[in-house]
Amino acid sequence: MLVNYFLTTTEGAVRLTSKSQRQAINLSNSQKFDAALRCFDEENARDPNQENGQPRELLYAQRLTDWVLRLNPNPSEAVRLAARCQHLCRWKIPRGDYPMTRPGYLKWRADLKKFHAQRAGEILREVGYDDETIRCVQDLNLKKNFPADPECRLLEDALCLVFLEFQLTDLAAKTTDDKMVNALKKSWEKMTEAARAEALKLNYSEREKKLIQQALA
Repeated sequence: MLVNYFLTTTEGAVRLTSKSQRQAINLSNSQKFDAALRCFDEENARDPNQENGQPRELLYAQRLTDWVLRLNPNPSEAVRLAARCQHLCRWKIPRGDYPMTRPGYLKWRADLKKFHAQRAGEILREVGYDDETIRCVQDLNLKKNFPADPECRLLEDALCLVFLEFQLTDLAAKTTDDKMVNALKKSWEKMTEAARAEALKLNYSEREKKLIQQALA
């Protein structure tokens, strides 16, 4: 069920608690956008996993949005929506439900992308988005047109930068140097020159700096 959405009118805040109520009101583009972000955030706020005292996926969505806007202050609406729902309700499909093998990992990742895109589409449709916009957002969730699509590249750049800024330290602490160098090489290869320049400005530990240097050698 979609979370409650509050529409502010001249008569105050109106709670739209049912799908029929939401569909009965023709929301403006800005209202639809705000409604979608609010719904994505409320869904991710249910994440039982915490990071820095916040639900992990809510924090992740905010960080991803921030990086998209740092790389491009005027991205398309579809990119901004995709950034906010890229890991939507990710905790509902835990890694432990799949074999702890490379094929198991790849299957988990593939299923996650489909799940995020499906759930995002449901929310976007309920707040009134058209099929074309929904398709564009879902294509970004699924990275269908990477690397040919500039918008998909922007989102991928932001994903890589979130990894480098916020996730690298924890991963490096439990991963061998060889595997980390390989992971960093793959991330670097996916990034544009603009994103690489931003990556080199980030703060890293001495070990992380050495790993990055090896990856770029």
